[in-house]
Parts: sequence; C-alpha cells; structure tokens
Amino acid sequence: MKKFWVNANPYNKDVVISALESGAEAVVLPDGKSETVREFGKIKTVEKNGDIVPGKDVEFIDIASKADEDKAAAVPENKILVLRMLDWTIIPIENLLARRGKNIMVQVETSEQAKLMVEILESGVDGVVLNTTNINEIKKTSEIISGISEKVSLVTAEITATRQLGMGDRSCLDTCTQMILGQGMLVGNTATGFFLVHSESIDNAYVASRPFRVNAGAVHAYILTPGGKTKYLADLKTGDEVMLVDSKGASQTAYLGRNKIEKRPMMLIEAAVDGEPITLVLQNAETIRLVSPDGKAISVTNLAVGDKVLGHIEKAGRHFGMQVDETLIER
Repeated sequence: MKKFWVNANPYNKDVVISALESGAEAVVLPDGKSETVREFGKIKTVEKNGDIVPGKDVEFIDIASKADEDKAAAVPENKILVLRMLDWTIIPIENLLARRGKNIMVQVETSEQAKLMVEILESGVDGVVLNTTNINEIKKTSEIISGISEKVSLVTAEITATRQLGMGDRSCLDTCTQMILGQGMLVGNTATGFFLVHSESIDNAYVASRPFRVNAGAVHAYILTPGGKTKYLADLKTGDEVMLVDSKGASQTAYLGRNKIEKRPMMLIEAAVDGEPITLVLQNAETIRLVSPDGKAISVTNLAVGDKVLGHIEKAGRHFGMQVDETLIER
C-alpha cells in the first residue's frame, strides 16, 4: 500500500486536520508540534520528537544534481528516503528506483504529480509527501493514493466436483468497505490455489444484501492479503487488513470490522487450472457465490461440473504467511 504523508511545516492547523480527515499516514511538522497535533486525532508525526524522526528513520534530500542523486543512493535501505526534486526532473527518480529499489518517497505539490510518481516505471515510488495548503488537493491526492494497489493475476478454473459435507466452523468477514458486483476475496484450502469468493452484495428474496461482507469459507482456509501474504481465516481480527479483488484483478485494501465464526453446513468445491487442483470448503447456502470469467456471480449451490470460475494460483510455498521457495505438498 502506498504511503501518503502531508507536509505541515510551517505549521498549519487546517492542513493537519485535512490530513487526518483524508486518512494520511503521517504529517511532517516543525519540531515540538507533535503533542498539539495528537489533540486532534491519531496520526503519525515526523519531527525530532515524533513517531518518525528525521535523520534516524527518514532522510529528506534535495535533488538538483548527479551528486545529490549519489548522496540519496547511499542512504541505507532500512531508512525512508524522501526526495525533494528542485527542478522536477523525472530521470533521477527513475535512476534511484533502479539503484535503491525501495523505501523511496517523493515530495509533490499537486495530486497530478502524486499520480505520476506512484505509477512511474509501473511499480512507482513507495509514497508521496504532499506539500500544499490547498485542502482540496489533500483530499484529491488521498483518493488517488488509496485507489492505487497491486494487480492480482486471475485464472480460469473449471469445476471438477462439489460435495456436501457436514457441519463446520465458517468465517464471515465483515469489512469497513462496501463492495460491488464482481468483487470479493481470494480464499483457498491451500496456499497455492485460491477461488474468488463473491461479496454478499446481491439481494435475494430471503436475505437483504450485505455488501460489506464476504462469507469466506471454513476457518482453516487461507486468504490472500495485501502484499502477497496469507492468513488463516480463523486468525483474522478487527482492524486487520484484507484485500478486495474484482473480476479484472484490480485490488484494494479494506479493514476488517468483524470476523463472525459460526457453525454451518459446509460443502467442498473442487476445480482445476491446467490440470492443477484447487479446492475450498464453503458454507452450503445459495447466498455464497464464486465469480465467473465474465464477472457474474454464481451460487455454490448451482455449481456443476464443467462450470468456469475465477481463481488465483501461487507457485511458492508459505512460511508464516510469507512466500518462500520450498517443496510443499498440500492436499
């Protein structure tokens, strides 16, 4: 997820409040202003007495020459590097992305510059520091940054079998975000294969829609989360980050409001992608849906052998949710 900081040095109360309301991660302040800002709300502060300390956690470097670029490249990778482009030339940023690779932010003056920076060379810089007193620009930049996230490669899986099981514990994930048609979460019995499980954003005659919810499956299952990590459904708790994915593979980060674990009748879904099996245990109910390649929702109770649904394949194994290169067999 891209970082979004706002510069409030010289101190500007309106800028600080707008940064808070827009969901900025941090504000850059004059030294000694952190306590004042914390009276308005919870946000990280960047100053010598703040949560992020210049010189220790972050380096601000003005870039106007090749020598400045070399100085920036020498900053240790564990420190956040904020580039201030004095003549707003793109080449030094591209060079530093190639030389240093990570923990690079750029100070920008507008939302248009912010968009350019987070998309440069496809992956972009890790975030921006917005330097403006224009409240509307703060809000626009926040929308741009929050709207940019990782692209997930989706594949077509063919259903090979469905089987009714007995009772089990299923995990119902209620997020702080309203989902739309074609959008859900990637969940699987193993860490190598996931189904796109649709949100409950569809009305039916018996139950009102719950567009903030994904009835994700049995508690043992893996869910793919931001940054390519996985978690067990049972381990998710209020405030955790989850990843929403649509039928085109576009993703966004949402925050979990509640994980409802209840006993329900379950069913096993089996499918194959290029001969490789993927499986998932889901609640046996008509409101639980997967997603077809054309973005439509398919109820699990209507699935038939040969039906096509969207999934995601991972090749590496997992260790505590992190992708690793190792031999791993899960059935």
